[in-house]
Formats: sequence, structure tokens, C-alpha cells
Amino acid sequence: MRSRTFCIVCMLLFFWIGWLPASVATASGQPPRMSAGQLAAPSSDISSPAAASPAAPSPAGPEPAADTTTDTGDMDRFWRDLVDQYSSFLPSTSSPNVITLMKDEGFSLQGILRGLVKFLFYEIAQNSVLLGSILVLAVLSALLENLQNAFERNNVSQIGFAVISIALIVLSVNSFMQAIGYAKQAIETMSSFMMGSIPLLLALMASSGAVTSTTLLYPTIVFVVNAFAGIVTYVVFPLIFFSAVMLMISEFSSRYKLSQLGGFLRTVGNWVLGAAFVVFLGVMAVKGSMGGIADGIALRTAKFATSTLIPVVGKMFSDSIDTVVGASMLVKNSIGVAGLIILALICTFPALKIISLAIVYSLSGAVMQPLGNSPVTSCLSTIGKTLFIVFSAMGTVGFMFFLSITMILMAGNIQLMVR
Repeated sequence: MRSRTFCIVCMLLFFWIGWLPASVATASGQPPRMSAGQLAAPSSDISSPAAASPAAPSPAGPEPAADTTTDTGDMDRFWRDLVDQYSSFLPSTSSPNVITLMKDEGFSLQGILRGLVKFLFYEIAQNSVLLGSILVLAVLSALLENLQNAFERNNVSQIGFAVISIALIVLSVNSFMQAIGYAKQAIETMSSFMMGSIPLLLALMASSGAVTSTTLLYPTIVFVVNAFAGIVTYVVFPLIFFSAVMLMISEFSSRYKLSQLGGFLRTVGNWVLGAAFVVFLGVMAVKGSMGGIADGIALRTAKFATSTLIPVVGKMFSDSIDTVVGASMLVKNSIGVAGLIILALICTFPALKIISLAIVYSLSGAVMQPLGNSPVTSCLSTIGKTLFIVFSAMGTVGFMFFLSITMILMAGNIQLMVR
């Protein structure tokens, strides 16, 4: 009993130490920010080869200008950072900007999918050391627990069990906080990408005549990006974190059970995430359809008035409107598709890191279960399930941002259909 109590106290201490830096940074008004040049870069112990090597210095002199008049500098910067960090897992391409990216022969979705699968297996291989350490410690923990049951008042086995449990707790806290850090940094990077790409896409939409859609969508998307990123980062993730703490304490303590409280916190986190997603879908659907219909009617009225009221050249001006609108929509859709691909990659690489950690802990719990129903085995399974929840929360935010860009593309298409 004393060893179990000692393990619980140490667990709370390590979890508090792991959560403290983020809390202090938030309280000081300086949350950990992630620039476009970081892109949820992995730590030194679990990282890709491209991320581990130092970035090559940029050549002197100004960068060559893209062969287009559309300013895609923000999106280009995110794409270059992706290529610099994950070049071993992305198709080889020489495109300096997102417009020429879609025309590059070396760029293909099949190559991206192959690279993502390769990256997942690479991360699992990198975590094999962690898996081996967990299995060795878990086996020793199970043996010492059996010794405690066989020999009463065996102080040596109790102390050994406590030490091994503390070592497993340290590994678990480190991995869990690492996964939370991946998710937070990915959400921060996706938010920065949205803030840089949405004005460009809406400007192209306005140039095609969708002024009403632009007016409605811009404040809505800005609010959605910041609000839901903040909800997941500062509400959902803490709820998931403390639910994991409560569930792990319940496994080590036979007197104080907090499994119901931990399950309640996890349920609240899932409900908050689901409610935010439902509100997002409703708001974006209403705003996008209303603006597209209004813009289509306005553009059709302008064409009719131009061809009817202006003599001789009115019909020519009316036809030229179709050409300008079609060209603007083509450029917007091309940049939008490239933005969707970049956003998906920004979200997918950290998500695969979290999945690899979740697989390691879930596999450890499954392998250790035949050795006995020990608290360590239950804690490993709990951490694996919690990491999958962290992955789903981050994926939901990425899906929201993905739908935001898709809604911009759809609003312009609705305008063309009405016209």
C-alpha cells in the first residue's frame, strides 16, 4: 500500500511538472508560438532525417519572382518549409510556388501517399527503442508484483516495484506531453496558414464578382479559425490531459477511485469538440450558400443591364465579363486546391507522429496483458487510448480548416451556377 501511495504521489508530481511550462507560458501572456518555419518540428529523439539536419543557408540576393502576378508568398513559404523538413517523404519537385506546383510533373498524389506511409513506418521504427524500454520495465514490474503477492512484507520487491513504476510514469508523461505538443504546434501552424491564405483566396473571389460572399465569409472564417483553435487548445486538450491523470491514478490506487471523474472529463471533452464541429458546419453552410446565391443574381443582373442599356458595344462588354470571371475562378480554384494539399500535409505529419506513439503504448498494453492484470498494463492501455483521442481532436481542427477552404471554392461555384 505504501508503494502504491508513493507511486500516486510521484505520478501527480510528474504530471504537474509536465503541464507546468505550458501553464506558466499561458499565464504570462506568451503562449508557445510556432512560426511557418517550424511546422511542428519533431524533437531530437523522434524526428525525421530532414528535420534533424540543420537548414541550409539561403543564397544571397533576392529570391526569384514567380512567373505570375498573383502574390502567393505566404502559401509558398509554408510549402518550402514542408519540403525542407520532410523532403525525404515528399515527391521531388522544383516548383518554387504553389501555382507552378500543380503543373510540376514530379508532383503527384500517389507520391504523397507513398511518402506518408513511409513516414508512418519510419516513426514507428524510431519509437522501437521506446517500445523496448516500456516492455522491459513492464515485465520487471509484473515480476516484482508477483513477488509481492508470493512473499508478504517483502520490502525489496515493493521498493523495486515503486522505482520501476516511477520510471514508466516518467516515460508516459514525456510521451504524452510530446504528443500534446505536436498537436498544439500543428494547430498553431494551421491557424497561421489559414490567416495567410484566406485573404488571397477571398481577394480572388472578389475579383470574380463574389463581393457578397467575400463580405460574409471573411469575418466568419477568421472567427472560426481563432475560436475553434482556442477551444481545442485551451479546453479540450486540458480535459483530455486531466482525464488521463484521473484514470491512471485509479489504476494505482485501490482505495481512491477516480475512474468515474476521469471518464466524465473525457466525455465533456468529446462533447465540447462535437458541439464546436456542429456549430462550425451550420455557420459555414448558411454563410456560404447565402453569399453565393446573392452574388450570382447580382452578376446576372449586371450582365443583362450591360448588354441591354449600352448600345453597340454592350454585348461585347457583357461577354467580356464571362471571360474575366472565368479566369479569376480558374486561378482561385487552382490556388485553393494547392492550399488544401499544403494544409493536409501540415496536419498529417504531426498526426502520424501521434499515431505512432499511440500504437506503441497500445501494443505495449496488449503484449503485457497475458503476464497479469497489473496497474502498469492498464496505464499503458489508458495512455494509448488517450493519445488516439488527442489525434482525433487535432484531426477535427484540421478538417474544419479544410472545409473552410472548400467552402470558399464552393461559394464561387454556386455563383457561377446561379449566373
